[in-house]
Amino acid sequence: MSALRAEEGATPTQRRSVARLRAVQALYQMEMSGSSATTTIADFQSQRMPRETDAAEAAALDAEFFGDLVAGVARHLPGIDAALARALSARWNLVRIEHLVRACLRAGTYELMARPDVPARVVITEYVDVAHAFFAGAEPGFINGVLDRVGRELRAPEFVTRPNDAALEAR
Repeated sequence: MSALRAEEGATPTQRRSVARLRAVQALYQMEMSGSSATTTIADFQSQRMPRETDAAEAAALDAEFFGDLVAGVARHLPGIDAALARALSARWNLVRIEHLVRACLRAGTYELMARPDVPARVVITEYVDVAHAFFAGAEPGFINGVLDRVGRELRAPEFVTRPNDAALEAR
């Protein structure tokens, strides 16, 4: 969490990072409690976040982005889960995946599907960072691999290596 903690005067990037972390927590809560996106967003914005965060972090949250992530995942869940099912290996089933990992994957997939304003590689990196806030094991690498496959399917042009890019990377 400390890597995602934002200070007063947070940049838009920091505010979105905090929103992603909180969105994953909200998606987890929704799955565990069965609450709606609307109820969960209101709960996080009015009760949970002011109590659980310090003033600087609460001020640093991009509330609009947070709401879009949580409501967007709820609204597009069948398509998100279908994209994730295609990205998972044959021996993995989305239901077998730990709840917080599934929340990270769903939020990341929603961003890849619906937020072209955020580069695909940024989305993947951000959710790997969120995963590091919760897990010390293999989970961040798993999230990286699955979101990379989803990104390559949904935003293939962003993953095409141009000849000049390969030459620059070789240096």
